[in-house]
Amino acid sequence: MDQPINDLAGRSALHDCNVLMIYPRFQANNFWNYTDTCKLIGAQCPTAPLGLITVAAMLPAHWKVRLINRNSEEITKEDFAWADMVMTGGMFNQQLDTLRLIKLAHQHGKPVIIGGPDATSSPHIYEAADFRVLGEVENILAQFIAAWNAGERGGCFTAEKFQVDVTKTPAPRFDLLKTDHYMYIGVQYSRGCPFTCEFCDIIELYGRVPRAKTPPQMLAELQALYDLGYRGHVDFVDDNLIGNRKSLRIFLPELIAWQEAHDYPFEFSTEASVNLADDHNLLQLMRKANFFALFVGIESPDPETLVHTRKKQNTRRNLADSIHKLYGAGMYVTAGFIVGFDTEKVSVADAMVDLIEDAAIPAAMVGLLCALPNTQLTRRLEKEGRLHADFDRWTDETGDQCALSLNFDSLRPERDILLDYRRILERVYDPEAYARRIERLISKLDRSGRPGELAEGNRLRNVAFLGLVYSIFSRVPEAREEFWTVIQKCRVSNPSALRYVLGLMGIYVHLGPFSRFVIGEIDRRIAALDCAAAPPVAAKAAKLTSVLA
Repeated sequence: MDQPINDLAGRSALHDCNVLMIYPRFQANNFWNYTDTCKLIGAQCPTAPLGLITVAAMLPAHWKVRLINRNSEEITKEDFAWADMVMTGGMFNQQLDTLRLIKLAHQHGKPVIIGGPDATSSPHIYEAADFRVLGEVENILAQFIAAWNAGERGGCFTAEKFQVDVTKTPAPRFDLLKTDHYMYIGVQYSRGCPFTCEFCDIIELYGRVPRAKTPPQMLAELQALYDLGYRGHVDFVDDNLIGNRKSLRIFLPELIAWQEAHDYPFEFSTEASVNLADDHNLLQLMRKANFFALFVGIESPDPETLVHTRKKQNTRRNLADSIHKLYGAGMYVTAGFIVGFDTEKVSVADAMVDLIEDAAIPAAMVGLLCALPNTQLTRRLEKEGRLHADFDRWTDETGDQCALSLNFDSLRPERDILLDYRRILERVYDPEAYARRIERLISKLDRSGRPGELAEGNRLRNVAFLGLVYSIFSRVPEAREEFWTVIQKCRVSNPSALRYVLGLMGIYVHLGPFSRFVIGEIDRRIAALDCAAAPPVAAKAAKLTSVLA
């Protein structure tokens, strides 16, 4: 056992501190895991803990910080022995490991400071932590530091909502990262989203008035990454990059100039609402800045469902045509879809698959509706008496919202929802169907006017074409023939898109097996529902005896 928590007060009086930041593991078998895809390019996990390294930048300069990402490395006894405190926290699907970390730190006699979106939304789950720092941390971290330096060893600090001026947020401590562990590195330009989607917790955490950093501030962050020698994929983690279009129109020309001056060291991805397709000028700016991929929340093909769940920005448009416009700007789309809304029709499976096919979206994130803590949906379901007990607690070590059961009482029979969901996954992730969508994407993805070569220092420059193809084929042999046909067609018809075609095939290395895992889980849950609904054996026997008599 290391130094007891209470014995640390004397050392804290010196205002020195060793901070061990630990990023919790995500749930096993989740959509965003991509472990096998990461291995194709020598990475260990998709992305870095941006929240923790941003908090690290706000700590006193003389405090020492060590970062451990549980998704790519292990914690040692020496790490705990070195630490005076442990800082951790994460998202909903990191909850189980976060709770394990609290226990582990306490076993080593270390106090735990918890923060992040899940602790903010469900603080009661983290009562075992010594300190809880809830909400956007910029305006309250100083209170925690003062309490720590005064010798306090417990407390809760809660930020006022949406009061942080992000133009004063310091650049993250990118120097703490082992950048070679990651497929890409994240940065954040803005917080908040102007829309009111009922199921989304972003507006509850960050508000409906997106707050953006200044162009010099954002470029300084990119410069810091550049100076550390990083080259390659950078993701703007904003939940809706175009939420504050006025600021974005000012920033993008400066980003373009910076990229040109540095010989395009980065290519960018982000998340945006589908109405980006209506803004031709903004699309062209994103093209020139070297954005190559977008995540778009489509959710449902049914206009009634979109209105009911307050996703009206997706109505009054042809969704497939909107996605094609994004392809025309040189950005491929991954998209989110949800099954389980109250207003769904029995035809939802066919309609959703048809939309995915018509839009030519290879990687479609299809999940079951999850009532996230602290959302409009959760409050409505609670009022209607439909929210399950402990809906905000993870009780299963496997899976995510793709594989777990609904955490509320659905209006449609749950069995029907699961059957529809199963049908969608089976059809969308059939290898031939996936390959054909990539083929249709090739004909629409306009990569003209982009840098011809990857930047010097980009790890992908060292990935041999045939070696990557062989690695993909060896992991998903069921797709080999279809994928090879698509590769050959791409080399002839749109060679500048080939790298992204291989990337989408690499994504299938995860999504193909993952979809089959989820289908297996669905089958087990359907069987459990059938078993629960069936009359007991004794009752059946009695009924049979009665009939025979």
